[in-house]
Amino acid sequence: MPSRLLAVTFEAADPAEPARFWAGLLGREVVEDTGGVLLPGGDTQLGLRFVPGRTARPGANRMHLHLTSTDLDDQQHTVATAIRLGGRHLDVGQRPEEAHVVLADPAGYEFCVIEPGNTYLAGCGPLGELTCAGTRQVGAFWSRALGWPLVWDRGEQTAIQSPHGGTKIAWDTWEGAPAAPDRQRFELLPDDGDQRAAVDALVSLGAARADVRDDGTAVLADPDGNEFFVRPTDRHPAGSP
Repeated sequence: MPSRLLAVTFEAADPAEPARFWAGLLGREVVEDTGGVLLPGGDTQLGLRFVPGRTARPGANRMHLHLTSTDLDDQQHTVATAIRLGGRHLDVGQRPEEAHVVLADPAGYEFCVIEPGNTYLAGCGPLGELTCAGTRQVGAFWSRALGWPLVWDRGEQTAIQSPHGGTKIAWDTWEGAPAAPDRQRFELLPDDGDQRAAVDALVSLGAARADVRDDGTAVLADPDGNEFFVRPTDRHPAGSP
């Protein structure tokens, strides 16, 4: 039985600050608990979670988000809203002719506001994609682990998407991508409530056991060595699905 993706987690010196930013930008509710701040995403939009930890390194993070635009006015409105909420423009070497806009949130994590007319993200919703540094092997692993089909598979580039649609998660090999451990990770819940069985299934697919935290959270590593969590179902964050 595949596990369920609860959220992608970002470490921050002050988790409440980026949580407020993203809640305002995406129109999400903020759910606080003892471990951090969760912005639930539902069936088709990826959940975001912010926890105490290390400061981001703009331009050198393993994951970043892509927001979609319906037209140029919508793109400009999203950029203006992000700046008003505490974001800033970021230069990561993008070329002048590129139509997407690169920004950083208050915690320093980069994200892109994609230009209108991008057919690859059509129909994915406002949070169109989480793009990650990684190999084809890790994309195939997460496809099996979550039960999400591969919707892109060319060379080292892969992408998966929930059967319900919505946010895509993509992988590609990036030059200068940071090595694990990283400031961003996936958090999973056992789909049938059995954490031990979920962990065993993930290990059978290629994950490695790493640790068990005091709260019972199992820490594993995917085939690329990236850390992720499997939470016990009786201890998952308040307000999560």
